[in-house]
Amino acid sequence: MSTNGSSESRCRAEVRATNSTCSPNDPSVAASIVSMTGGIFSNSLALFILVKSYHRIRLKSKASFVLFASGLVVTDLLGHLVNGSLVLFIYSSHKRWEAFDPDRILCSFFGASLVFFGLSPLFLGCAMAVERCVGVTRPLFHSTAVAPRHVKRLLGFTWVLAALVAGLPLILWRPYQVQHSRSWCFFREEEPRDWLDMLLPLVFSMLGLLALLLSVVCNTLTSGALLQSKLRRRHRCRGTRYHLEMIVQLLAIMLVSCVCWGPLLIYVIVLTARTEDEPASFSLLLLLVRMATWNQILDPWVYILLRKAVLRKLYLVLHDGFWSSGPRSIRRCKCNILHSSVETRHSSTQPNEPCTRMGSMHPPDDTIKTIT
Repeated sequence: MSTNGSSESRCRAEVRATNSTCSPNDPSVAASIVSMTGGIFSNSLALFILVKSYHRIRLKSKASFVLFASGLVVTDLLGHLVNGSLVLFIYSSHKRWEAFDPDRILCSFFGASLVFFGLSPLFLGCAMAVERCVGVTRPLFHSTAVAPRHVKRLLGFTWVLAALVAGLPLILWRPYQVQHSRSWCFFREEEPRDWLDMLLPLVFSMLGLLALLLSVVCNTLTSGALLQSKLRRRHRCRGTRYHLEMIVQLLAIMLVSCVCWGPLLIYVIVLTARTEDEPASFSLLLLLVRMATWNQILDPWVYILLRKAVLRKLYLVLHDGFWSSGPRSIRRCKCNILHSSVETRHSSTQPNEPCTRMGSMHPPDDTIKTIT
């Protein structure tokens, strides 16, 4: 009885202090289940599409891009499985860290997992942008220097770099800390802190912002090069269409990453650089973390919706809807009027020649004389 009473009083104290709850019917549980289920479904579908298209690829540059995209989707899928399972376990245990994690081993693993699966998509998106920029601006160098084995090594390097940043707090004996909501672990943001406690979240945020900035620069250069190439050449090239499809997907990935991760990375810097007298909004930090997790849900839909087949259908729909009454229809109307005039005058002499191209027809010579 005394033990139960003390645990309930401690729970009520934590609720008053941190505005959290110890009830298993927390609405955050439902949100976590929906997020985990949606992320697993969307990433699995995108992975199936990418693997299926990888076996039908003939261009080397397209194969490198699909390999990077597959690595990104696999990373997002594992992130939802690992982090979602940990969150559900914590809620099912009523957030009693002292009972199920007295040595803070699970908290350290949870914090490192959040950092790793957060930085990996940003690093992979940056690597994809750099690879596409080299492939468009320096195609000869890309064809000779970038091979599938190099792409796999670059994939491994991005994962190793993200794992190194995630493991720095454990290597430097600055373990991750349970946050105010008691549902997740992150860098130490409470007082007292030393310079290492302030350096680690700054490294995390600065590397993430650097990856986003490099993605923006490379995608801008790639888009400019493709636009300039299209203005110079009027004919359509198959490789150019592949480049356009990939740059549309890269721009969408960059936009999603900036919207989802930009506010969190900036706020971590603000939260770390604050003075002791300035208050910290840890509820806002949790909200930004939840918004960042949507990056792993929205990324796979880029490959599902922005494929060449979907874009072609969208183009045809827009083209038929907005340009159907343009000059092409006027030329078709003129062709039909002239055709009907010729048919009226000479229906008994010889059959009319169909209009093979819009806006052009070739009536018989005697018909032209008669009209004149």
